[in-house]
Amino acid sequence: MTDNTLFEPYALGAITLSNRIVMAPLTRNRAGPGFVPGNITAEYYAQRASAGLIISEATQISQQGQGYQDTPGIYTQAQIDGWRKVTAAVHEKGGHIFLQLWHVGRISHVDLQPNGAAPVAPSAIRAETKTFVDNAFVDVSQPRALEIDEIAGIVNDFRQAAANAIKAGFDGVEVHGANGYLLDQFAKDGANVRTDAYGGSVENRARLVLEVTAAVAEEIGAARTGIRISPVSPANGISCSDPQAQFDYIVDQLEALGIAYIHVVEGATGGPRDVTPFDFGSLRRRFSKTYIANNGYGLELATSNLADGKADLIAFGRPFIANPDLAERLKSGAPLAQMNPATLYGGGAAGYTDYPSVAEASAK
Repeated sequence: MTDNTLFEPYALGAITLSNRIVMAPLTRNRAGPGFVPGNITAEYYAQRASAGLIISEATQISQQGQGYQDTPGIYTQAQIDGWRKVTAAVHEKGGHIFLQLWHVGRISHVDLQPNGAAPVAPSAIRAETKTFVDNAFVDVSQPRALEIDEIAGIVNDFRQAAANAIKAGFDGVEVHGANGYLLDQFAKDGANVRTDAYGGSVENRARLVLEVTAAVAEEIGAARTGIRISPVSPANGISCSDPQAQFDYIVDQLEALGIAYIHVVEGATGGPRDVTPFDFGSLRRRFSKTYIANNGYGLELATSNLADGKADLIAFGRPFIANPDLAERLKSGAPLAQMNPATLYGGGAAGYTDYPSVAEASAK
């Protein structure tokens, strides 16, 4: 048994979380026809509603924004209706849930794009990574560079998706600006060699992520808007020559927007926290609202960093897959179950909703 602030309530905007444990977004590739989340998705999230805050799996703002098979959308009425079942199930259990909005940019495949078109990106630079299509991991397709007059449409797609999320009953939204997807591609010069207003300088490369975040905050309110960033993660073949300057600037501008939180992947996504030197404390000092720390956290590191004021909330990812009652297990010291990697992506209930809580396991 442990006693620390990880298990204390926390005020996030207009809502009060029951604890400081956040369920991080986890792609599971189980959306139904039309990229609609089904009843099984509602069950999955409701099982994990004892997290202080759930951030949903990444959800595309348009068909163009899709990069993996069977990921859900938030751009049709059927998708909104499907998500409404999810939010109702979570709220019935006393939980809170934000929807993560994404556009994958170049991390896609022609088989997923409208009319088999090339994926879009800041520049026509193919990422050295794979995506999940037709139940297999395959190389991503060669992208094309977005025309400057197309960019406003993408900003508007994020704005509309945020409005749709609120219609679906979400408590707020998280803009996905991390892990080598479209907004991160614009921010980092390894993927962005544009020479117009969206490329070159730190300020220009930050323009799209800031325009999107501002549009979302204007649409649904800054108190219901968060963003995820990953300053130094090499996920999906992304790189940046000046991450400290780039993300100090971005966070300064996010502070000015007054959004509810920044959700920061500290280090390489799902990998080493010390992948490259970076002062995450600088981001913490620049942002006066909520700082959610993510990547490689267990109970000891979470407790220590909260006690030292290095974060306000702690996000846990994969431990939530096999431990729907992760918050209770961390508090009681119960052992954590291990997930089956074979059922991580795609499929049905197996490896999704059939992991038991401690109470369920002991009752068998």
